[in-house]
Parts: sequence; C-alpha cells; structure tokens
Amino acid sequence: MVDVKTCLDHAQEKMDMAIMYLEEALAHIRAGKASTRLLDGIRVDSYGSMVPISNVAAVTTPDARSIAIKPWDKSMFRVIEKAIIDSDLGIMPENNGEIIRIGIPPLTEERRKQLAKQCKGEGETAKVSVRNARRDGIDSLKKAVKDGLAEDEQKNAEAKLQKIHDKYIKQIEDMLAEKDKEIMTV
Repeated sequence: MVDVKTCLDHAQEKMDMAIMYLEEALAHIRAGKASTRLLDGIRVDSYGSMVPISNVAAVTTPDARSIAIKPWDKSMFRVIEKAIIDSDLGIMPENNGEIIRIGIPPLTEERRKQLAKQCKGEGETAKVSVRNARRDGIDSLKKAVKDGLAEDEQKNAEAKLQKIHDKYIKQIEDMLAEKDKEIMTV
C-alpha cells in the first residue's frame, strides 16, 4: 500500500528539482553585470577531455563589468578564446598574453526584453515541472485509494499537495521577478 507521506515527499522532491533547474538556468542568463557563473556552461578541450573553463584557469571578476581568465597553461589561451567566441554569450574576449578579459557590455533595451522573455520561458518550464509533480502525486494517491487508502485521507493529502504546489509556484514567481528586476536595471 502507498504511504501518503512517501507520496507527498516524492512530489516535493520533484518540485525541488524544478526549483534547482530554474536557479541554474537563471544563473546562466547574463543581466548586464559580470559573474563567473556565465562561463559555467562553456567547456574547453584539455588533454582530450571537455572540462569547464574554471578547471583550466583562474576565473575572477575584477569589477562589475568584466571577467578575467588567467589560464594555468599558456597553450590554453587559444582554446579558451575559441570556446568563448563559439558560445552563445555573444561577447568577444580580449587577450593580452597574460590574461583573457571579457568586457560585459551594458545591455540594450531590445536585448533586455529578449532576456526577460527567455527568463519567463525558463520559469514556465519550471512551473510545468511543478504541476507535473503535483499531477503524478494525485495519480498515485488515487491508485492508493484502490489499494485501500481511505478517501478522506486521500482528499486531505491532495489538499496538502496543492498547498505545497502553491508554495513552489510562488517561489518560482519570486525568482522570476527578482531576475527580471536585475535585467531591467540599467
């Protein structure tokens, strides 16, 4: 027989995963100020394996508008530059032989709107995941009724599941509002 607590915990775990996904996705959307997390998704070829830039270089943000990358191995300069150029960052790196600098240009109004729309899309994906977790939870509760769970217990569990769902949707909305504010701030 399916335990109500197990069912709720499983649904909540799925909802947590959706929140973690959204946090990760929003971190990679640049909002006009420099962050080392912008480079997290970019991989470089280092001795035959694809690794993040942070594994082959020191990545720092000396100020709010630039990222400095200091490769530990001089042979990595070209590889890192090419990876950044080929990425979807849309920023040209500058190399002075010692450090690769990435200047983060201020966002144009059009680009801000584009990024805000991209954030909303990621938020919608996370909301769909949360709703799917709720639906799966409700389905397993209905199966549990057939296996002998009391119907009033099922109704109470569904109400709890709805409250959990609402909490996560609110959290997603708050995250999106915060990122939107960050993007739209000039």
